[in-house]
Amino acid sequence: MSNITLGDVEITRVEEMHGPVGMTPAVFIPTSTKQEWNEHRSVLAPHFLDEETDICRIAVQTWVLRSEGKTILIDTGIGNHKERPYAPAWGHLDLDFLGNLERAGVQPDDVDIVVNTHLHVDHVGWNTRLEGQSWVPTFRNASYLMPRADFEFWNPANNPRIAGGVNQNVFEDSVAPVHAAGQVTLWEGDHRIDANLRLRAAPGHTPGSSVVMLDSGTERAVFAGDLLHSPFQIMHPEHNSCFCEDAQASRRTRQEILGWAADTGALVLPAHFTGHGALEVERSGGSFGIKRWAALDRL
Repeated sequence: MSNITLGDVEITRVEEMHGPVGMTPAVFIPTSTKQEWNEHRSVLAPHFLDEETDICRIAVQTWVLRSEGKTILIDTGIGNHKERPYAPAWGHLDLDFLGNLERAGVQPDDVDIVVNTHLHVDHVGWNTRLEGQSWVPTFRNASYLMPRADFEFWNPANNPRIAGGVNQNVFEDSVAPVHAAGQVTLWEGDHRIDANLRLRAAPGHTPGSSVVMLDSGTERAVFAGDLLHSPFQIMHPEHNSCFCEDAQASRRTRQEILGWAADTGALVLPAHFTGHGALEVERSGGSFGIKRWAALDRL
């Protein structure tokens, strides 16, 4: 199936792209060991690890939520036509993401709320589109919810080290234009979206990283952003990706959210899991395991 309903919230998975991330486990999750990955190959291959090349695989996707009569997007991927000198595989793309959204029943002007769980290159790209020589908001009627801590951290005026990194140009072409259009709401701590959904700070991956918590009827879920890049981190939550800004905070947040999901039976929907895309977790010794996958086909 391509969508599920949890309580009063309908959820659709809309993919921008999937495939190899261009990094081996040793690069992608640098504190991990080959032995640890080998122990979980039956879980990881083939969706999350290519056995022939030993390259990790991910998806870049958007979660479309319909709640209380509103259409909400969680994260907006990489985007088209963007200059990404330090992430060339993601530069100058020409993908049919908006077509995928349309096939899910969503036109850009239908979107009421855009949630950027954090402001990395692969979570904000479709915030804007190129119109002539200018970047303009893709979702003209939407309020864009951005964590204040990330808005300040990724602003090159505040952080010169962004130059020369994978997030170069991202603030200028995918964040600043929607802010200039008056469509951005900056939030801190917790932010209530509606009766079913709230944003919760989950710092570590970036200073403003967040998750979206769903609590509707008897159903619970967490849209986990980049808390997890691979199922490997469920069994080994002590290991961070190479993109985490604060290693200690990332580990602490991952343990906390996975613990909550295991104890409540909440569905976990990470930003980058390919394959089935969503799962339930359980406690396993001092760590966690996969209880079941919730199959969600790609759109």
